[in-house]
Amino acid sequence: MYTVRQAGVDDLPGVRAVARRFGNLGGWPQRPDYLDRELANGRLLAGFAGDDVTGFGATFVRGGLLHLADLFVLPEHQSSGLGRALLSALLPRDAPRVTFASSDPRALALYVRQGMRPVTPLMYLRGPLAALPDPGLRPADASVEEIADLDADASGGRRTADLAWYAGLPGVSAHRVGDGYAMVRETAGGLLVGPAGGRTTRACADAVLAVLARFRSAGTARLCVLGPNPLLPLLLEARFTIADLDQFLSSGGDPVALDRYLPHPDLG
Repeated sequence: MYTVRQAGVDDLPGVRAVARRFGNLGGWPQRPDYLDRELANGRLLAGFAGDDVTGFGATFVRGGLLHLADLFVLPEHQSSGLGRALLSALLPRDAPRVTFASSDPRALALYVRQGMRPVTPLMYLRGPLAALPDPGLRPADASVEEIADLDADASGGRRTADLAWYAGLPGVSAHRVGDGYAMVRETAGGLLVGPAGGRTTRACADAVLAVLARFRSAGTARLCVLGPNPLLPLLLEARFTIADLDQFLSSGGDPVALDRYLPHPDLG
């Protein structure tokens, strides 16, 4: 018998234990991490078997768009109905909604039954910065307020509080090139790019390539690229590789600019 309820601070150790089983905290060696953000800025639900957390799910709102950020159930409790219960509690049928689905066909089927449809692959790229072209543009350091409109236009809705939370973390900075922007995080493992985007595909590409050139000394970079983005073939030609693959799903209307938006792997 499972119960589902809003998670509290005391439930986070159990939620983190589930997240670690799926390797989700590898990019967050220090607190605060993305689960702190989900608790503070989003809606984080935990599923329990007795007193033990056996699954969790979370959503965020960007303007009128609902993003399903997480849905994880421990392997020994899968196919039990807990995932469906979490999803039903998290996703109102009348809200435009998107998510990134793993390669698990059971997860894909679950999202489709909730009214979402596969739209395009989301590729997690990793590669060396040395072979990338320098567009000859120099990105300007920017405040969250200076990129918030660009992010809302590309990502499907305004989320100034979430961008400000991320900008406050160590190693994170925001940059703007004309009508394009990119947030980056410098880590021991290289540069993490995203969210990033622009009002046009060219503005998006210029901003991303400009920050990659500026931070070339990081050696390597990681980015999330949706299938229609013209940056994809350019990055692959520069010896980036596809480290992982998800499916981007949407309830319809193409709320996200697929060809000019790069999501953050954990922040959407």
